Amino acid sequence: MTSPRARERLIESLRNNGIRNERVLDAMRQVPRHLFIDEALASRAYEDTALPIGRGQTISQPWVVARMTE
Repeated sequence: MTSPRARERLIESLRNNGIRNERVLDAMRQVPRHLFIDEALASRAYEDTALPIGRGQTISQPWVVARMTE
């Protein structure tokens, strides 16, 4: 799911897990994560989990990215 609602659920999950910086949360909200993963996984794009992006690599878990950015 790539809807604004899915993005907001991710932001709430990040908040609930300790991410407090509003600039970081806004950046996480704005980045179209679904464009960086295989179309077959688009429904999982805004889950707080790492996902495969090909060639044995993954896109990092959103919480990890947010925490490192804070």
